[in-house]
Amino acid sequence: MSAKKEPSVLQGFKAFLMRGNVIDLAVAVVIGAAFTNIVNALVKGIINPLVGAIGTQNLDNYSTCLSGSCHGTHGIQLMWGSVLGAALSFLITATVVYFLMVLPMSKYLARQADRKAAREGTKEIVEVTELEVLKEIRDALLAQRAAGHDDKR
Repeated sequence: MSAKKEPSVLQGFKAFLMRGNVIDLAVAVVIGAAFTNIVNALVKGIINPLVGAIGTQNLDNYSTCLSGSCHGTHGIQLMWGSVLGAALSFLITATVVYFLMVLPMSKYLARQADRKAAREGTKEIVEVTELEVLKEIRDALLAQRAAGHDDKR
């Protein structure tokens, strides 16, 4: 009887790490963290002051009281300013990411695809042309053979 030996935990962990998608995911997380700093600096340094020129930079102070009076911890307050601030921050961040990363990358990939398609189209034309030349050579050789057979008779 041969007993199958199960892989050790260390071997399983090594196999897990050697998968390509794990490495890609790790790189994406690191790049995402670095890019987050850039986006946050852009939002904090440029976008928020522009929004602050129109209204206020801090929306956390806006709330609505559901009970008769809201003083300190008494009463029920809806902090809608915080929700609005988070939503605006998300929209601003998504806009910055789209225009700085997604749009340029999609344009770049589209150009690469167009170049590849153009190269493949040229390659097909060259291959078809070569095929036609070879057919013409074959036909000429067949015509010469046929002419040679007719002369010998």
